[in-house]
Amino acid sequence: MKLRPIGKALLLAFSSGLAIGTASVASAQQAQQPAKAGTEPSAKAGTEVLDRVVVTATKREAALLDVPFSINAQTEEDIRRSGAVTLEDLSRNVAGLAIQNLGPGQSQVSIRGVSSGQIVRDQPGVKEQVGVYLDETAISMSLFTPDIDLFDLKRVETLRGPQGTLYGSGNIGGTIRYITNEAKIGVSEGTIEANLNKISDGSMGGGLKAALNVPMNDSVAMRVVGYHTKFGGWIDALGPGGGEDVNEGERTGGRLSFTIQPTRDVTITPRILSQKVTADGFNRQEAFNLYANRFTTTVAPVTLQDRQQYLLQRERFEDKTTIADATIKIDFGTWELTSVTTHTDRDILVSRDASALSGSVSVDLGFPSAGVLLPSRLNDTTDFKGFTQELRLSSAGKGPLQWLVGAFFADTDRKYAQRLPTPGYDAFTDATLGAGTAAAVANGFPMESPYNADIPYNLKQTAIFGEVSYDVTQQLTATVGGRFYDYEEERTFRSGGLFSDGNNNFDTTKSDGFNPRVLFAYKASDNVTWNAQASKGFRLGGVNDPLNVPLCTAQDRAIFGGYQRFSDESLWNYEVGVKMQQRGFSFNAAAFHTRMKDLQVTLDAGSCSSRVVFNVPKAHSTGIELEMTARPTDSLELSFSGAAVNAEFDSTVNDGTGAVLGGIRDGNRLPSVPKLQFTASATYNFSLAGRQSYVTASVQHVGSRFTQPSDQENNPRTFTHNLPFLGAPASAATTLDLELPKYNVVNLSAGMDFGRGLSAVVYVNNVTDEKALLSFDRERGGRARLGFATNQPRTLGVTIRKTF
Repeated sequence: MKLRPIGKALLLAFSSGLAIGTASVASAQQAQQPAKAGTEPSAKAGTEVLDRVVVTATKREAALLDVPFSINAQTEEDIRRSGAVTLEDLSRNVAGLAIQNLGPGQSQVSIRGVSSGQIVRDQPGVKEQVGVYLDETAISMSLFTPDIDLFDLKRVETLRGPQGTLYGSGNIGGTIRYITNEAKIGVSEGTIEANLNKISDGSMGGGLKAALNVPMNDSVAMRVVGYHTKFGGWIDALGPGGGEDVNEGERTGGRLSFTIQPTRDVTITPRILSQKVTADGFNRQEAFNLYANRFTTTVAPVTLQDRQQYLLQRERFEDKTTIADATIKIDFGTWELTSVTTHTDRDILVSRDASALSGSVSVDLGFPSAGVLLPSRLNDTTDFKGFTQELRLSSAGKGPLQWLVGAFFADTDRKYAQRLPTPGYDAFTDATLGAGTAAAVANGFPMESPYNADIPYNLKQTAIFGEVSYDVTQQLTATVGGRFYDYEEERTFRSGGLFSDGNNNFDTTKSDGFNPRVLFAYKASDNVTWNAQASKGFRLGGVNDPLNVPLCTAQDRAIFGGYQRFSDESLWNYEVGVKMQQRGFSFNAAAFHTRMKDLQVTLDAGSCSSRVVFNVPKAHSTGIELEMTARPTDSLELSFSGAAVNAEFDSTVNDGTGAVLGGIRDGNRLPSVPKLQFTASATYNFSLAGRQSYVTASVQHVGSRFTQPSDQENNPRTFTHNLPFLGAPASAATTLDLELPKYNVVNLSAGMDFGRGLSAVVYVNNVTDEKALLSFDRERGGRARLGFATNQPRTLGVTIRKTF
């Protein structure tokens, strides 16, 4: 096998890191005896002993060291000290986890370079590549995975590599699990936390959170969690819909859970979560807008600055989520029965200023300037209702043979709709294109809306899964598992309005198969475990939405019109890793190679204002990931987490003319994947005025990326707008470098424990005020608008916490 330069570098880094880790462990073993497994270190001992974290990634409790694949677990203390409030914040300390921030509740997640590119709000048929769970409940939904508050979590587990055997479709890259603190019987405790922060050249933010655990009797306990967070804004908007800090937002919610133990062998944990996330705008800075650009002559030309956009009307995001679930566990001695029942109800609104989109079409149709200047709002709504039921039987003894079998059923309805209300548009339509045109193309939808669509989905899935592990020797454990699955998805597509093709379609997508994995774990010592894995992952295919044919050029219609369906995506992942844990030192590393088949890649369909999913026959992702923590002294803790990934297409896809389609060329990079990403941090613990205190500094490096595969072709790219409006010529063009540049973010924090449960943390995030470009945004293939999603500027804050 031919090794490319990055492959050689990966192997060298892996072997070098392993040598360092082995030497450190050997040194630590000579210096001191290992801590007893399962013991909880005291506050003082915490500076000497790294906690042995227990996780449930394999759907049974196991020490992190004993999980036979690559996993990261951020504990409640880790989350609190890092100051993380979102999954994007948390990803800084998780090797191989990449987050593309498209606004609150709209982050896209990838693990180990398994990425098909940016998924946008109007692609409801595309499935997620990383599964996200709240305890036992799946909550992921392609773009709209709920932005769960991290307060009162026991830990967050990141399972790297495909997890289809135990978790099913949508976990092809990996799985993220939010593990909450359960209600504790016989314990009265609580926490209150307050935060205040200020964004540089932005607005104030802050929040108030509380958790209370109440024992109701000897067999019942209740836990109540409530939180409200205000997110400051930093994007300013010009125009009639403009203002300062227009991307402010809020998150308000709570959890109510119970632990009920009617007998020693039965535990029932019902829970309800309710949360509302809102944002008044999006973190988009623009380089060109139809109404504000440097080419206009009949109005003053405008050069948009960093963290600036142009709006005819304000934008809005809203996500109301309710999750009700119940987990029942019955212990029968040698085996255990687990039932998980979940109902999810979500209402999502993405309301954006689509005036530049509608205006660009109006220019093409020959509307007068007054018609081009009409404010136009695109409302994307999602009404999601889901029911899932899982039953599992698992062994509960301590013998060499351990097993788990289960059955899963899900029935979900997702009603997606689009409306483009543009008051006054029908009059200009009829005046320009002929009387009665607007009514003739409505297809039963409301007037004064040139585009409308109703796209309801129903997805049913059933699965049977299981894993068996056997201790071949005292040191070697082998595990085999598999999942039989069956999916059926029905979709109706109905559209109307001037911009649509008046579609009335019904489609069915079916899939079934078997998903296996094999794992080996070799316990070299009490503190060192080697593991190897071969596992398969899959993602359900689907049907592309019809093109907006009236908006397409003849060329784009010919190129993109023939791609109606996309097939299931699958991959095989091969990895070898090592976990070491010793007093004052931990080291986790893995090397992996992933072979993808029929990778589902999203491309922008040019002038059609549509997105199309293609299957790429072959692609791969190869890399290493490394996480290391060391305490060379009682006062100093050093941490490093990072991943180097080479993710590329191994196939070329051509359009009907023989040209390479959308950048899908053999050797091109997979979208949104940095080749190198790492975080290094140092924490110094000390006593100040008799109070336990600490200071922490961290630096995060994220390498360059591309939003879509096509962005690396003909780059830097010149976008010819062909929109003669406000004096701008049709030949006006904007040139941009579409490679998202690498960036570094430095964070500082300092904390003090005042005693009696009172503590405080002062922090500065993004100390150097790094301006990072997170993704590229284009409207109508770049003709109507060009911009980038950008990160939060320097933020100064303080958090005060009281436990009792």
